[in-house]
Amino acid sequence: MSPRGVAIPDLRERLFAAAERVVARDGAAGLTSRSVTAEADCGKGVLHAHFAGLDEFVAELVLDRFARGARQAEALDAKVGQATAAANLQEVVLALLDALPPAVVGLSLTRPAAALRTREGFQAGAPAFDAIQHAFVAYLQAEQRGGRIAADADVATIALALVGTMHHLLMTRVPGLSEEPEATVRRLLAVLLGGAGQPPTA
Repeated sequence: MSPRGVAIPDLRERLFAAAERVVARDGAAGLTSRSVTAEADCGKGVLHAHFAGLDEFVAELVLDRFARGARQAEALDAKVGQATAAANLQEVVLALLDALPPAVVGLSLTRPAAALRTREGFQAGAPAFDAIQHAFVAYLQAEQRGGRIAADADVATIALALVGTMHHLLMTRVPGLSEEPEATVRRLLAVLLGGAGQPPTA
């Protein structure tokens, strides 16, 4: 445990990661300021020293994870022309599902005040699903220009379908009980791209 008065490096991320572990292990009901600080191995008052309360903390956690997801989607720019479009999109979609754990996304739904703060953050311009969708469109357009996706492909609708599927998986997936997201995403991309952007068959 950090001594009293000693700064803790990357405190926000340390608390956020601790909260994710608590929720994964104990569910939303197990999330308290004390459970988070105990999991993060820091002083009991640290969370309230940096956040107005647990609702603000939860909202900031959700907003942070969406921002991280948007950054991962934007990283598709570096994949243009590499591997296959389907493989690149699948890799990023699965990474986004990991970056936005369903239990964390659902946290704000269990706390009305946190939900309000999260909504206010999105309304103020914090990245959300729309930013991820825009990143998908930009990537697909770049692959279109390179001739790896058909010129007449409706890339805006493809991106919308991918984001809609992500949202569905985040809200409904039950680890161990639902189909693995990799299989779902692979089948969806096969339909959306219709062979374009798919690896050649032997």
